[in-house]
Amino acid sequence: MITKGFIKKGQYFDSVTLMIISKNIKKLDGIIDSSIVMGTNENKSILKQAGLYCNDFDNSSDAEILIAFQANSESDIEKALAEVDNQLINIRKQKNDDIVRKPKSLENAKLQMPDANLVLISVAGKYATNEAAKALDNGINVMLFSDNVSIEDEINLKLKAREKGLLVMGPDCGTAIINGVPLAFANVVNSGNIGIVAASGTGLQEVSSIISNLGAGISQTIGTGGRDVKKEVGGIMFIEALKALNNDAETKVIVLVSKPPHESVLQKISDEIKNIKKPIVGIFIGANPEILAKAGAISASNLEEAAIIAASISKNENYDNSLNNIKLRNLKLAEEAKIISLTCKGKYLRGLFSGGTLCDETQLIMKNLVGYTYSNTPLNEKFKLNNVWISQENTIIDLGDDEFTAGKPHPMIDFSLRCKKIIEEAKIPEVAVILLDIVLGYGSNLSPLDDLIPAIKEAKKTNPAICIITSITGTDNDPQNRTKIKSELEKIGVIVKSSNVEASILASNVIIHL
Repeated sequence: MITKGFIKKGQYFDSVTLMIISKNIKKLDGIIDSSIVMGTNENKSILKQAGLYCNDFDNSSDAEILIAFQANSESDIEKALAEVDNQLINIRKQKNDDIVRKPKSLENAKLQMPDANLVLISVAGKYATNEAAKALDNGINVMLFSDNVSIEDEINLKLKAREKGLLVMGPDCGTAIINGVPLAFANVVNSGNIGIVAASGTGLQEVSSIISNLGAGISQTIGTGGRDVKKEVGGIMFIEALKALNNDAETKVIVLVSKPPHESVLQKISDEIKNIKKPIVGIFIGANPEILAKAGAISASNLEEAAIIAASISKNENYDNSLNNIKLRNLKLAEEAKIISLTCKGKYLRGLFSGGTLCDETQLIMKNLVGYTYSNTPLNEKFKLNNVWISQENTIIDLGDDEFTAGKPHPMIDFSLRCKKIIEEAKIPEVAVILLDIVLGYGSNLSPLDDLIPAIKEAKKTNPAICIITSITGTDNDPQNRTKIKSELEKIGVIVKSSNVEASILASNVIIHL
């Protein structure tokens, strides 16, 4: 195996474009791995972790493109480099031939769309802060998709936004739906009267999709970025977004979604809840629910439950009845698991997740039913994997964590790593269950079946007794169509459940009975 790197000077492409090219290059014969990124210090660090760093990169700048290959031979690398050049040229040509005049600055965009009140920023973190500040100075709300923005800059931007009565969603905000328009990674959901504030992208997608699939609808979903609820930032935008939904005439029910905020932030959020008359449902995964309950919110125990409660309130239904139905379903899942376990071999579960929040939720469910699981992002540090590439006993992995995404597309876009892991884990005799999440919607892989079905068939060929369970986050109106994905997966023996909670409970019970 050969590892080789190249530097391209005087060119800039956004990270998504480079990730897509990298994904295409990995499909070439003889290429084991590839990464194409801008030469920021953060990207260099990630390349080192992935074993793709070359000494030639030491003196490169963040305005240069770093190209790294692992290949079988020099000739394979030459072909791959030529293909990279070809794809970059084609992208440049497409941009030049585009008949629509695209603005190249915020100022020009404002001239073309003088009434616009929101800008989505996806540039290198080094430049994102200045662009966001300019937008705020022009009275424009910001969705900051960019990451690698310092926490100091985040705080300053959010303080400025608060002073101006504006929102800064992010940095590293991947999901929002504003006035019915999905932004970045988002699902096509029903319009309705439920507003969501979330410091969790996949958590927001899961809750909004379940709400829509239950026949209720969404007014607004506002992402804040995960750091917003940390002590340093203090929940500035989480609280401002909560206020905005309280003032929104279309929003009748509010849902709050997050991983556990810092205690001081949780108290601030609770204090704000006391000022709001609208029904509020809260799910802070793994946090003590009592503080929210004391503030007057309805505290849910998981994402599915939060969606069910909100949808019931929206439709003027008794949510206790809906929750009782879920309890009955969970009892049936235990019985279903007994039957499944009769045909399983092995004793361990391997969870391969693209959604970090869904990964955490599954770990919590497993902890309550089976015990702690090993992970690259464990609930208990004693269960941190010694090597993230090698599973131990029951293991649940967040494949969207930085250590797996070194210059590569997010696993919601690129299924290649997860497909490889499905095949690898199925070969291990002790593995009985593989648990997956599939997140649909804009931004996600448009043809998930093309990648998943061959991998699952190969896994089942290697290990006919392997049990594969998945949930699908999304709706039938998403570009991929949830019902179609479900139907095709069931045809090849995959067990498909309606939520991550349902899939995780079933998988946990199967392990109990082995």
